[in-house]
Amino acid sequence: MSEPAQWQKSTFSGANDPNCVEIASQDNTILIRESDSPTAVITTDRAKLAAFIQGVKAGEFDHFLD
Repeated sequence: MSEPAQWQKSTFSGANDPNCVEIASQDNTILIRESDSPTAVITTDRAKLAAFIQGVKAGEFDHFLD
């Protein structure tokens, strides 16, 4: 049986902000959720998360912020 997920909060969310992104790793799966909706969890793997982070750093998703 798996250990409970140890969620890590984004430092960009602020210390007391209840609306933030949290991430955890469990059984080689990456779990992502919003703290204000903790039962809605999406999953991915390390390679796909790394590709997404590279895309964010490269500005590929900046048009969503306009």
